[in-house]
Amino acid sequence: MSETSPGAPAGAPVVEAAAFEAAARPRGRTLRRVLGQPVTLICLSLLALQAVIAFAAPLIAPYDPLHPDVQNKLQGPSGDHWLGTDDLGRDTLSRLIFGTRTALLASTQSVAIGLVLGVCVGLFVGYRGGWWDRIGMRVADVLQSIPALLLALALVAVLGNGLGNAMLAVGLVFAVSFLRITRAVVLAEREKLYVDAARVLGLRNSAIMFRQVLPNVSAPLIVQASIAAGTALLIEATLSFLGVGADTSQVSWGAMLDASRQHVTDHPLLAILPGAALTLSVLVFNLLGDGLRDATSPRAGGAPRPGGKTRTPAGSGTGAASKRGAGSASGTAAKVALVADHEPPVPEDALLSVDKLTVVDSQGSELASAVSFHIRRGETFGLVGESGCGKSITASAILGLLPRGVSVREGSVRLGTTELTGLRGEDLRKVRGLRVGMVFQDPMSALSPVHTVGRQLTDAIRAHRPLSRKEATDRAAELLDLVGVPQPRERLKDYPHQFSGGMAQRVVIAGALACDPELLIADEPTTALDVTIQAQVLDLLASLRERLDMSLLIITHDLGVVADSCDRIAVMYAGQIVETREVTDAFAHPRHPYTEALLDAVPRAGSDGEPLPTIPGRVPPAWDWPDGCRFNPRCRYATDDCRTGTVALDIQGARCLRSGELHLAGAR
Repeated sequence: MSETSPGAPAGAPVVEAAAFEAAARPRGRTLRRVLGQPVTLICLSLLALQAVIAFAAPLIAPYDPLHPDVQNKLQGPSGDHWLGTDDLGRDTLSRLIFGTRTALLASTQSVAIGLVLGVCVGLFVGYRGGWWDRIGMRVADVLQSIPALLLALALVAVLGNGLGNAMLAVGLVFAVSFLRITRAVVLAEREKLYVDAARVLGLRNSAIMFRQVLPNVSAPLIVQASIAAGTALLIEATLSFLGVGADTSQVSWGAMLDASRQHVTDHPLLAILPGAALTLSVLVFNLLGDGLRDATSPRAGGAPRPGGKTRTPAGSGTGAASKRGAGSASGTAAKVALVADHEPPVPEDALLSVDKLTVVDSQGSELASAVSFHIRRGETFGLVGESGCGKSITASAILGLLPRGVSVREGSVRLGTTELTGLRGEDLRKVRGLRVGMVFQDPMSALSPVHTVGRQLTDAIRAHRPLSRKEATDRAAELLDLVGVPQPRERLKDYPHQFSGGMAQRVVIAGALACDPELLIADEPTTALDVTIQAQVLDLLASLRERLDMSLLIITHDLGVVADSCDRIAVMYAGQIVETREVTDAFAHPRHPYTEALLDAVPRAGSDGEPLPTIPGRVPPAWDWPDGCRFNPRCRYATDDCRTGTVALDIQGARCLRSGELHLAGAR
């Protein structure tokens, strides 16, 4: 039996609730993963032991590691000197203990320098791209061409001997490696949907880089840091072996190896002990990185999300039938010559007005051509068409989310009295999330996988409102309750992979509503959901529109969604609006052959055994759009006149030369 979630629209059963109740909530998952990895646990224990030895060296060491006692030089293990003495009579055990402090200090200094410089610069140039990226990578190429050991020797020659100077040089070399790794993963990460979602929510670039992108690229950085720590140990030992690393007031395993060279035959422990300590420490760092990467990732070994079955895209949730009506009139009938689009007047209550919006790529190809429509306050407007028709690129242009290399060439987008085209920086951020929200088609991609949903919602809320963390958390719980997520306060602690597809989409909707926007753009909000969950999400959007008095733009290829939810519709093909009508009029009496073809392709009840109608051909790419009517290669009504010249919208909102003479079949 399904049950209705608190805050959900009446009659919208939430079938995921039972699955949620059955799911075990993971707590202390990172600790459990570490405990489940024996190698990682052993490495952590050894590293913790080294840290204790390093900090407590003056208390643990039985002798002063720098005090010579020539009368007891080169002694073997004894009750007084458990590991013997070196050629100056210094206690080997004490020197090993103090050498641990030097080794950890060297690793920490160099890796910290590399992480801070490399990650920050790599994150910046990778996220910003363009000239910043080119300049940063050329500088990195120059620095990486210099061997780390050679750079360390050069810096020591300039600044003088000392562990700090040597590790500064090593840290600079490490910074180049961290820069390259960070930049490479950020280049891929910045194109993901959750980054666009963060922009839509109005987060600042600094918050997106450091709070959204950086945690998602931390896995390779953890591994690289562990490798760098081991490498730093080897470089420090090498420099100290050569006499240019640790000074005489410090003890280094490398210096101990140097002192043992002349006594390897008669006192092998002098070389074996520091060599074994160095080898073990490097091995611990290398093994620890992989374990920590796996243990700290919420995507590894987490609890299965409720209703964890794979969801497949479903067709229309309505049983709308379509049937081709009477044939067309003769091709010899009078033709209507159209030169310019007939633009209906924009009503005074229009919230969003898009006027002749043209979007082009870097090659000059038009991805959207002179797109015009408006959305009234409180209205649900549908933008429909096949994939590749320019629907999503139009929505991206409205919010300033166009990908790199794509730009608005001309046109206007107005939200109330605010012109959105040309807005940048802080002005655009104040529109995103605060006045316009967006729901993306893949909820799992629109949510950051390494943050809890509570963290993501509170970040969106606090980006626009001066609330404390507790107040933002309360508001986030209210939003989850509003969109019908059961036990909202508890679920704030969960990660996205612990939600089913339908519940994850509710979380995305909650984020879009965080600051009560005037306009909500839903880009294919039900594509990745099954039919039952589709209906719930659509009912939820309709209920929220009425309750919050906002406008809704639904972008979809599913005419069933349009029939259920929209007041008016704009049909888009090959970057152009080909028909704009009231939904009831467009379904009953379409005026463009493409609208008729879409209606005919909708699955209908009682058609078992009949082949599903399809539209021949496919949407051409932007660089190969045909002359004349762009639908003419696929249109069964096309004439020679349809293949030449310019076809504009007529007074009734159709972009067809023959709209006045054709009698097209509508949906039934």
